Amino acid sequence: MRVADIVVQTLQAAGVRHCYGIVGDTLNYVTDAIHRSGIEWVHVRHEETGAFAAGADALFSGTLAACAGSCGPGSLHFINGVFESNRNRAPVVLIASQVATAQLGTEFPQEVDFVSIYRGCSVFCEQVHSAAQAGRIVAMACQAAITRRGVAVVVLPADISQAEVEAVPAFATHAVAPVLRPSDAELQRMAALLGEGRRIAIYAGSGCADAHDEVVALAQRLQAPVAHTSRAKDFIEYDNPFNVGMTGIFGIESGYRALMDCDTLLLLGADFAWGQYYPDKATIVQVDEDGSHLGRRHPIHFGAVGDIKPTLQALLPLLQAREDSGFLDECRKRHVEAMRKREREETPGEGDLIRPQYLTALIDRHADADAMFSADGGSPMVWSLRHLRANGRRRLLLSLLHGTMANAMPQALGLKKAFPGRQVIALAGDGGISMLLGDLLTAVQEKLPIKVVVYNNGSLNFVELEQKVEGLLDNYTNLVNPDFGKLAEAIGWRGWTVARAADLEGAVRAFLAEPGPALLDVHTTPRELVMPPEVEFQQVAGTALYAAKAVLAGRGGDVRDLLVDNFLKK
Repeated sequence: MRVADIVVQTLQAAGVRHCYGIVGDTLNYVTDAIHRSGIEWVHVRHEETGAFAAGADALFSGTLAACAGSCGPGSLHFINGVFESNRNRAPVVLIASQVATAQLGTEFPQEVDFVSIYRGCSVFCEQVHSAAQAGRIVAMACQAAITRRGVAVVVLPADISQAEVEAVPAFATHAVAPVLRPSDAELQRMAALLGEGRRIAIYAGSGCADAHDEVVALAQRLQAPVAHTSRAKDFIEYDNPFNVGMTGIFGIESGYRALMDCDTLLLLGADFAWGQYYPDKATIVQVDEDGSHLGRRHPIHFGAVGDIKPTLQALLPLLQAREDSGFLDECRKRHVEAMRKREREETPGEGDLIRPQYLTALIDRHADADAMFSADGGSPMVWSLRHLRANGRRRLLLSLLHGTMANAMPQALGLKKAFPGRQVIALAGDGGISMLLGDLLTAVQEKLPIKVVVYNNGSLNFVELEQKVEGLLDNYTNLVNPDFGKLAEAIGWRGWTVARAADLEGAVRAFLAEPGPALLDVHTTPRELVMPPEVEFQQVAGTALYAAKAVLAGRGGDVRDLLVDNFLKK
């Protein structure tokens, strides 16, 4: 039996349905085996897109996905998408084909040390050294990807992939579903600390993905507001009368103040990285499935290891119901006011350009109730977090841990492949979409009718804002863009370009109703500031310094527009 067939059969038996990549000489026997298997090959135009797509497919479907590339530059191109997928804990296997073993170590053309390169962004990374061990290595990779939740890399030399073996041991992948919760003594200690609190807040992270009802029940028992991380939006925001929103730079005042003003904070599956958004004087109790996360972002008083759902199921009977809702009421009032402010931002604006908040609100209003969204790193990510409503059925995928650009459209391809019956919408920046523009062709070739909204503000907008807050003039951020709507039409998509707010809602309706791949190019104002829930003095001083430099540089009109759009009209 040929090794390539063993590799593909092992992948398929582990649950792989889709393999994303580009064919090449050292991969030929693998792709031949895929062609004869039940795995579908998804032909992308750039390997980075393949890794993004495979990661999105695996993360939201919960099943193993694969990507594969040729030696040298081919498999090297996956690197950024592999970093993204691994940080998202998506179970993906990368088959990185390699030059023949006899050429390794000789600086042979296209020879790349993939093990050294990928070991730092994977949960498993090994090279197949003999035909006899190929099935075992691939099974180990699949097991690691599923169990440790991340990317597993198998480096497969071309001569080994085409070799024949006679006896094939039956190595396979095994599904596991352990239940992890703290000990009884640890639960009693947690209950005691929570019982001492008077102003208790809950901070929920992505570890609460399957614990919505338990978090709500806990909040009711403790009369505690629930703030959440951006990665927990899908799981905590909906049907939750105790929700007071996100904190952090993308959050709102009510979420921020709930954490800053509490005397006891319960962290549930939250590993939010920015220490300045944790309270300094509160008693902090943390629960996380990974013990290495305990206390690594901010000092805590007590930590326990456990999955959130079974932990809360065991903790709830130990807690007495509280009647004092004063702190909760205070936080709820702030949340109502903060959401009203958000809604006021969702207006068309004036003049020729369109406010990105208004665009996002229209997408939210007209998208399907179970739509799946992806958004590019930068301002589309912020507007999606703030102006897309979670309802328990929709999903939102962002690059919140890796922070990459150009992820939205490729991830939408993977989501549509995994969920062909659901509406998939990518919210792309003009800088992001330009990076991997060629893979718009993938949607046509693979018949993946995704929807792409381009926030066309003619700039690397988030970088521009960062420069201004640092007190710097915005340099090298301007973009000379094509008409993305016409460009889409030229390659087989339906395209729309909108530059006036009055034309936008009709275009959004038509765009979302289009049965094939569709792109909506919207000219949005580049002057909208991403305001954090708490503005620090340094940020004000930096922006003032930018304003002074801009005036001296003859750009006073830019300063005037910035002030009018963000302060004088609100």
